Amino acid sequence: MRKLTEHDIRTSFVNCSKGEAKRLSVPRDLDELPWDDLDFLGWRDPGAPDRSCLVTEREGRLVGVALRSPSSQRGFLHRSLCSLCLTTHPGGGVSLMTARKAGAAGREGNSVGMYMCTDLACSLYVRGRKVPKSGVRFEESLTLEEQIARTTGNLAAFLDKLYA
Repeated sequence: MRKLTEHDIRTSFVNCSKGEAKRLSVPRDLDELPWDDLDFLGWRDPGAPDRSCLVTEREGRLVGVALRSPSSQRGFLHRSLCSLCLTTHPGGGVSLMTARKAGAAGREGNSVGMYMCTDLACSLYVRGRKVPKSGVRFEESLTLEEQIARTTGNLAAFLDKLYA
């Protein structure tokens, strides 16, 4: 992924108003991120633990998505496998992330959801740059390139639902 600026990030959101995008927390360490290893930029809002965001490139343009996760996982089926990168996180490292749909459907209250790594560091887990708390990631027969393609394909399918 190419290096992004705060302006790039704020103008990329497709499922919230310009005012909401302006108020979202943006990572302060943009200059220090390993951009060459990121398929998408994902972060949690430190001031609102139920709010997360991700920004990715899609068809030559940036697409930002505001996400929510339940403030309490109580009553929700506990998952330990991220649906994007297939990293296992025993003990709560995966959260159900929901996104208001883009356009009129979102304004009507429709949303989509997916179980994702709570820290949204899927790209780094796939590349072995970050290790899950369990200390290991299961060994796969797929090459690194195939794992990256699977992760980006899963993200593209989520975005397709966001626009549907």
